[in-house]
Amino acid sequence: MAKQAVLLIGDLAHASDEWSALSSKYTLKEFRKGEREQFLSNCKSGEYDDVVALYRSNQSTSETGPFDQELISALPKSLKYICHNGAGYDNIDVASCNERQIGVSSTPVAVDEATADVAVFLMLGALRHAHVPLTALRAGQWRGESQLGHDPKGKTLGILGMGGIGRAFAHRAQAFGLNIIYHNRSQLSSDLEPSYTIYVKTLDELLERSDILSLNLSLNAKTKYIISAAQLKKLKMGSIIVNTARGALINEADLVSALESGHIGSVGLDVFEEEPKIHAGLVKSDKAFLLPHVGTMTWETQRDMELLVLKNLESGVQTGQLLTRVPEQKSFNWVKDGDSALASKI
Repeated sequence: MAKQAVLLIGDLAHASDEWSALSSKYTLKEFRKGEREQFLSNCKSGEYDDVVALYRSNQSTSETGPFDQELISALPKSLKYICHNGAGYDNIDVASCNERQIGVSSTPVAVDEATADVAVFLMLGALRHAHVPLTALRAGQWRGESQLGHDPKGKTLGILGMGGIGRAFAHRAQAFGLNIIYHNRSQLSSDLEPSYTIYVKTLDELLERSDILSLNLSLNAKTKYIISAAQLKKLKMGSIIVNTARGALINEADLVSALESGHIGSVGLDVFEEEPKIHAGLVKSDKAFLLPHVGTMTWETQRDMELLVLKNLESGVQTGQLLTRVPEQKSFNWVKDGDSALASKI
């Protein structure tokens, strides 16, 4: 019996040996370098007609462009699984995948700890207005015109999106004496909800009570600009915003206006609306503590992410179940039961 084929799109940095080892089970195909038109041509010519599952990443978007409706409609009929490297997957049209009954996985579990570490770093940097003394020091001006910062103890941290990253951040944040509240579409089950957190039913209540707001949501049509001028006004005067999720959760122009007016005291941002472009108002602001999307940039996390994608790929092909299927697909009747149970065994 002929082996089933799997496809790698883009490069691997840490799991090349594990990918090569899959050749004992599957026919390995690759599109490591190229352009979108070439990839589409390969799909239309039948080069991938036996491919059951593929590996792609946010980085491989430079090779194929986004997995939008055009590209997904060109994928071979044999394809059952898109295994994506990245916690965010807004460059995949999941609705089009649903129409074709193609399963999609991401890597939320692997990124939780490193991203939460960066969220703590950004929170502390924003609280201490760290941009000013750091910039002054390298310019030979010692502290420069530094201003007094704030302690986290006793402040209320509001987490919008209490998934794996949100819970990992909450776990770290409690060590600083913060009061932690969160808002989700629904309250976490008792086995997932940390005992030191309080669920609030509405976004408005979260905003009104928070001294520090952390965004930990996926980006989709419903969450884009979930924080805009109207929501910013509901935050307390001098509030702090931390974002390690996706830049377009916040309307950057509205955020800059709120910083300039003083309503928002400071921000700690690792993500931006039009990366790598950053709003000029953020770049020039002394109230903005900025990082260039490095939330998962550790050797250990990058390797874990690559390995999780390969585990998803193998699980999909062998069992018909993905370990970390994206939430938008959990309710579809063509999805096999068992994904959540498998995820707990990673």
